[in-house]
Amino acid sequence: MSKLRILIPVIISLLSPASKIMLKTIKINNFRSFQSFELQQLGRINLLVGKNNTGKTSILEAIQLLCSRNNLDPLRQTMTNRSEYFFDDERSERRLRPDKELDVRHLFYGHEIELGSKFSITGTNGNIQEELIVSIEERKIFSKEQLSSSPEFLYDEVPDALRELDFSIKWNYGREEKPWRLPLSANGGLPVEDYTRQLRRDPKNPAPKIQFITSSSLGTEKMIELFDQIVLTPEEKLVEQALHRIDSKIQRIAPVSSRKSRYSFDSRGGFFILLSDSNQRVPIGSMGDGIWRILGLALATVCAKDGYLFVDEIDTGLHFTAMSDMWKLIWETAKRLNVQVFATTHNSDCWTSLATIVQEEDVTEDGIRIHRIERGKDKSIVFKESQIVIAAEREIEVR
Repeated sequence: MSKLRILIPVIISLLSPASKIMLKTIKINNFRSFQSFELQQLGRINLLVGKNNTGKTSILEAIQLLCSRNNLDPLRQTMTNRSEYFFDDERSERRLRPDKELDVRHLFYGHEIELGSKFSITGTNGNIQEELIVSIEERKIFSKEQLSSSPEFLYDEVPDALRELDFSIKWNYGREEKPWRLPLSANGGLPVEDYTRQLRRDPKNPAPKIQFITSSSLGTEKMIELFDQIVLTPEEKLVEQALHRIDSKIQRIAPVSSRKSRYSFDSRGGFFILLSDSNQRVPIGSMGDGIWRILGLALATVCAKDGYLFVDEIDTGLHFTAMSDMWKLIWETAKRLNVQVFATTHNSDCWTSLATIVQEEDVTEDGIRIHRIERGKDKSIVFKESQIVIAAEREIEVR
């Protein structure tokens, strides 16, 4: 009985979300601007720094694709945000509506595709290796006449005009393999409506939760969707506490009840805030970009429980005095809800504020890392906790 009493808390700790393993390394080959690149010694919070056009955002997108597990919605959204698409005029006329195709060549190193083009993203998660391999492969097309007239028909004899290409996706998780092949159009595009919605999460092997915040922040519709997931839960209180850190007068926050009003806002709307020194509800748009950004960060972090949070230019809209509170919010929430965070910044105040969290909190178990990305280098330069503190104290530039 005594042995059982000792084992029970051990078993509980192993089953708890906090014991789940995080990504420790990421390797990228032939994806976007990276011919070969590797991130090592990943922690719970990973801040990517570096000059413009070094590929920091591409790294976030690569990790997001790996973790999406055959759900192509993130790929479609990313490429749409980058305007990496075109319209097939012939198909559009036939279907009486604009027909968008993703221009997949921009996913590959060199922005060109041909038969055999391939990129891969690999991650180690404890003893398990995850891998995403995307390649351009030839699709074998045979007519009924060809198959019936010659059982030994050789594909090499097919005229080039009859050859078509597939966008081949293979996701490996440990011993499990999930292959998919999506036909490319004659223009080399991936028709959005026809194919990218086909790949959804496998209910038998669900992907972890993923939240991605771009440099332009989340839109109203997405913010309300996330808020609806946590309403009347303990996580709702975490969001209120996050806003209170930025402005101590904020007491409560609530979305607009009218569905029509919710989605009539272009950017900063859909929520009202109750202030301690006022009896009136105040539209969140009146509070400035910083409040909106913090609200988005708080919602995205709590809704990424047991998963991953990606934030491009995390300091957007925040005064340097708010950054320490922002990092404290993210660190405490990510640790509590088992979220691994990947973010980028160009801001010196942003990374030095992170150093403050390193000094004040016990972060050695999960880890806080700064990764400097340099163009032409095949690995990031890693700053661990002690190095981050020393760099901040001695005003050494890590960007």
